[in-house]
Amino acid sequence: MRLIPLLAALTLSACLPTVALAQADRPALKIIVPFAAGGGVDAAARLLGTQLQKQLGVTVIVENKAGGSGTIGGKAVQTAPADGTTLLFSAATHVLAKQVLQQPPYDPQTDFAPVARTGTAPLLLVAAPGKPQTKLVDLLAAVKKEPDKWTAGIPAAGAPSHLATLLMAKQAQVKFSLVPYKGTQPALMDVAGGHTDVMLDSMISLLQMAKSGKVRPIAITSAKRSSLMPDVPTFKESGLPTFAFESWYGVWVPKDTPADRIAALNAAINTATAELAKSGALIALSIEPVTETAAQFKAYIAAEVKEGAELLKEAGYRPE
Repeated sequence: MRLIPLLAALTLSACLPTVALAQADRPALKIIVPFAAGGGVDAAARLLGTQLQKQLGVTVIVENKAGGSGTIGGKAVQTAPADGTTLLFSAATHVLAKQVLQQPPYDPQTDFAPVARTGTAPLLLVAAPGKPQTKLVDLLAAVKKEPDKWTAGIPAAGAPSHLATLLMAKQAQVKFSLVPYKGTQPALMDVAGGHTDVMLDSMISLLQMAKSGKVRPIAITSAKRSSLMPDVPTFKESGLPTFAFESWYGVWVPKDTPADRIAALNAAINTATAELAKSGALIALSIEPVTETAAQFKAYIAAEVKEGAELLKEAGYRPE
């Protein structure tokens, strides 16, 4: 498909001057997801891609490039032509590559241009079904009493699950033995099998196993309860009144992408996010929509990196 429809659509939706977003005969938009298909990030990216295709009238391709803690997909976008047609859709994990990898292939803050943050999502704390504790306060008391006997699964270094676990331990003044995994699924299966005691990860990724009873839901990290699991209390309700944490999703392009193209993409993505929220499509993924400027997203990233780096340093984390 030629890209003139994309040009017209972005111009109309963003109310910006006409700009050529790519060379003719290339796919209109490619969204690269740096994780495997079927996960929470992939599901959110595909919702956005479908809405953008409908909204702009151009082809939108979602491509999974998993591996390297998200850096394989990230590298594919970093080295793509800076013409606004290749986008990275990732989660908060992306911005801490320098802090968690010994030899990061790029600097997430200087080698990419932030386009838009699209949403936030709560994390869910689950425990092995054989554990007797059903409330967070009891679970934390047990960890404090016998810290050497409690393990926490970490699906990815620097991911929201990792940082939230560190924050929980800090605020509760407890210590877990952290067990690293290569992804949510192997960690979740070990919790279900009783090989690992607890795990914090995105609610949508753990929802099915929690509802089926294969793992025990303990608490969620959002400020209020989720309609997807209304019986599960928040951390604030469960003995950690100042605890608040959320995962988030965003879109980036190569760093040299022209500012007017970033602005056009930002407007189109914000419109798409608003439409997805209006339709109720985000509820099933437990995503709260976010619409903000690229500059606001950049400032948000800087604050996230600072806070995450401090948590990792306090915990004595050493890059892999």
